[in-house]
Amino acid sequence: MLAPCRTYLQAASPQAAAAEPQKNWKDRPEYDLYDSIIKDATPKTRLEKLQQWEKQYPQTDWIKERRTLLMTTYFSLQQPKEAVEVAKQILADDAKNFSANYIVVTFTQALAGNNPAAEVLDQGATAARTILAGINAPPVNFTADQWKAQRPQVEELAHTTLGWVDLQKKDWLAAESEFQKTLQMDPNSGQVDYYMGTAIASEKDLKKMPQALFYFARAAGYEGQGALNPTGRQQVLAYVQKAYKGFHGSDEGFDKLMALAKSTPAPAADFTIKNANEIAQAQAQSEEEWNKTHPEEAMWKVIKAALTGPDGAGYFENNMKGTEVPTLKGKVVKLEPAVRPKMVELALEDGSNASGSDATLKFEGGLPGEVAAGTELTFEGVAESFTPNPLMVVFSVDKDKLHGWTGKNAPAAPRKKTAPKKQ
Repeated sequence: MLAPCRTYLQAASPQAAAAEPQKNWKDRPEYDLYDSIIKDATPKTRLEKLQQWEKQYPQTDWIKERRTLLMTTYFSLQQPKEAVEVAKQILADDAKNFSANYIVVTFTQALAGNNPAAEVLDQGATAARTILAGINAPPVNFTADQWKAQRPQVEELAHTTLGWVDLQKKDWLAAESEFQKTLQMDPNSGQVDYYMGTAIASEKDLKKMPQALFYFARAAGYEGQGALNPTGRQQVLAYVQKAYKGFHGSDEGFDKLMALAKSTPAPAADFTIKNANEIAQAQAQSEEEWNKTHPEEAMWKVIKAALTGPDGAGYFENNMKGTEVPTLKGKVVKLEPAVRPKMVELALEDGSNASGSDATLKFEGGLPGEVAAGTELTFEGVAESFTPNPLMVVFSVDKDKLHGWTGKNAPAAPRKKTAPKKQ
């Protein structure tokens, strides 16, 4: 919340009365009452005296000055409704009155409540635009140096109020524009960060959602001057964590977002967060490319998923048993027997780095020689049987449909030559 701007009152004085002869006190008691009011530094008792002035002197030449005193006293007492009612009376005579417009802007949100009336929103927006229209010139009773010091917070408040009014009216783009102006002047406002995130998220533009998540994260993570209170930050943190997971598909990268938003007031131009659909599409594309370049492994993935599914036995009986399966690939785990094996156990590859046997190849007659564990083989075989847990499929394989076998039989030992018998 911006600190209240000092308001310089245009109160009457005997000297002012001399400069404006058309203004006169009704009597000495009226002047004495006025004099006691401007000397009273306590808002509560000052208000009592002002109300006494209204009651005793309903008609006075100093009606404008009295309204100003009433308005600023209500402002000091933080009574929004009363302060704005008087401000509206002042603005009816002087639409550019800085003090009245400032008080209307300051109390717009307080008066609006949870179900803001159009009148409250419109009067707040009008007051904010009036202030901004004259922002370059010091208001009455401000010196140039005083205005130079006060202007930034007044300008921020005006833009923030316009953005908040636009939020209530669901004009999301206009709200985003106003909050952007506020954050350019003061990048450290947790409340405005939250408003900015709300405006952008409400636009429902998927490409801009990463920016919305950034500003929510900023509102939750920033702890310096201008931050939300701890309870508010915790509430926003819970919200943005859930929103991030819904958008991204997981919590992965959320800690990095929080660290970035905590240390940086605005997202970079190329800042982005991949959404769940983009990630799924990228994974699908990657899987499709992998399947194209690894056809044997891709085939086994399909078969394995079916066999380990709820109706694996039915799938095997109806789709595999007695049928030659297209080329599969695996690595040797065990030979039986170790030399000239008739059975070879393989770990079929599906891209998951399988380490256990899940296929047994049976051959008529032994294979030549032996190969080392881990040797890569491909084959086409007829499925004979399978067990689901642990998964094992038994294939009957012709030797000419086994590829990659490098084993060789040892050459036969040379026959010893026998000496000829002596005659």
